[in-house]
Amino acid sequence: MKNLKWNSSDIPNQKDSVIIITGASSGLGKEAAKVLAGKNAKIIMAVRNAEKTKKVVAQILKEVPGASIEIRTLDLGSLDSIKAFANGINKDFSQLDILINNAGVMMCPYSKTKDGFEIQMGTNHLGHFALTGLLMPILKSTKGSRIVATSSIAHKTGNINFEDLNWESRKYNTNKAYSDSKLANLYFMYELVNRLSSDHNAPMVTCAHPGWTKTELDRHSGIASFLGNILAQKVDMGTLPSLRAATDSRAKSGDYFGPKGFMEMRGYPILVKSNAMANSKKNAKRLWDLSEQLTGVKY
Repeated sequence: MKNLKWNSSDIPNQKDSVIIITGASSGLGKEAAKVLAGKNAKIIMAVRNAEKTKKVVAQILKEVPGASIEIRTLDLGSLDSIKAFANGINKDFSQLDILINNAGVMMCPYSKTKDGFEIQMGTNHLGHFALTGLLMPILKSTKGSRIVATSSIAHKTGNINFEDLNWESRKYNTNKAYSDSKLANLYFMYELVNRLSSDHNAPMVTCAHPGWTKTELDRHSGIASFLGNILAQKVDMGTLPSLRAATDSRAKSGDYFGPKGFMEMRGYPILVKSNAMANSKKNAKRLWDLSEQLTGVKY
C-alpha cells in the first residue's frame, strides 16, 4: 500500500452503494458526503439538526448535481434517538455498504448526554458503539460492507479511568476527556475486529484520523482555534484518511489511516500506527464489556 499521494480521484465508483455518515452537516462529514455523492453513492446524512443540514445539501447539490442524499435525524447523545434511527434504516433499506462513524464533540464544557454519560465519551464512543451494534445485522447481510471509526492523534495522551468513565469523582479535564474518547474509538475498532475475525459475513472494520484539520470542532478551545487558522490543513485534505479507510480496495480490517506528514498532522493519507496503550487487548475488552453494560446494546 505505497500510494503516497492517495486522494479522492483514487476512490472507485460507488454506484449502488448506501453510505451512512454521522455528523455530516459540517467539517469532515460534510466533505465526505460531497465526495462520495460525487462517486454516485446514496448518502444518508445522520445529523442532529435536519434544518441546518438542508442548507448543506443545497450547497452539495450545486457542486454535485443529481447527488442522491437523504437527511435522517440522529442524536448520538440519546440512546432513544440512536434506536429510532437504526430501526428506520433497518426498515427502509436492504443494504448498508459503508458506515462512517464521523460525528464528534471536542474539548467542550462538562455536561452529560441524555442517558447520563460524560458528553465526549458518550457522543464519540458510546453513541457510535450503540449505533454500530444496532446496524450490525444489515452490515453483515451486505457483501463487502465496511465500518470506519474516527480517532485522533489525541488518543496518544488518553488513559481511560474505567472506574470513573463519567467524571463524577474527579475534577473535569476536557482535554483529557477528549483524548480518552479518541482512545476509546481505537479500542472499539480493535476489539470489534477481534470479535468478527471468524465471521465470514463480517464487515471490514477500519479507523482513521484527520491530523490537525481546521473544523468547527475546535470552537471550544481558543488557542486551538486560533492556531488552527494558521497551521491546520484544510478539510478536503483532512477528510482523505476517512475516505481511504472507507473505500481503498487494499485496506484490511484493523488498518488505521492518517496523514503522512510531521507528527501525522498534515499530508496525504497512509497507514499509521496507534500507540502501545491503544493496543492493550485487556483494556479494549474491558471497555467493550462496560459499553455493552452502559448502552444495553449487545453485538
